[in-house]
Amino acid sequence: MDTEKGYLLIVEDTLDILNLLETTLKLKGYQVVTAMNGNEGLEAIQKARPAIVIADIMMPKLDGFGFVHRIRLNPETRDIPVVFITATYVSLGDREFAANIGATRFIQKPIDLERFLTTIEEILVQDEPVAFDPPNEFKFYQGYRERLEEKLEQKNAQIARDESLIRSKTDTGKLSLQTSLHHAITEREELKYLLDQVDKQMKKIDQAEQTAND
Repeated sequence: MDTEKGYLLIVEDTLDILNLLETTLKLKGYQVVTAMNGNEGLEAIQKARPAIVIADIMMPKLDGFGFVHRIRLNPETRDIPVVFITATYVSLGDREFAANIGATRFIQKPIDLERFLTTIEEILVQDEPVAFDPPNEFKFYQGYRERLEEKLEQKNAQIARDESLIRSKTDTGKLSLQTSLHHAITEREELKYLLDQVDKQMKKIDQAEQTAND
């Protein structure tokens, strides 16, 4: 275990998972700082540079993709290793996009803690991290929008499926489905919000380029 390179920053909005990872790492002797979304993660990095960032992707306010893109835009932080953990963004396209914006490792939930700890140790003992050159702004948002659109389509299908199952279930079988449906609807609204923000950013970039060319 190498603790000389600094603290480990966990950015995760699900409290149970956040507490599990924090406790696991602290029991191994690591110094840990936690944040509940990307904005809080950026604030922590401004105070002190972490050795590794461990970030969920699906988060409110500023999600993992946007958070890592901000880190990579800053020359002072673009070489910080990032481990993505996710239960939602698990397709090949998701993994490729994560790698393109500078994710060092990608771990799918539910988390295998033994593998997780091995990953952290491997990153800490490697040679000096390599600075990652981020894609240009428009290319980032274009790929980001593709990821969000795919997840929104999947989430709409899940909601339709849950609603159909709820109608066919007796009262005793509805509770878990209703919980799943509520969670899916919340995630769908977050995806819609993120898509709206991405579209606004892409329009700003496009307008700025048109103005520069005039």
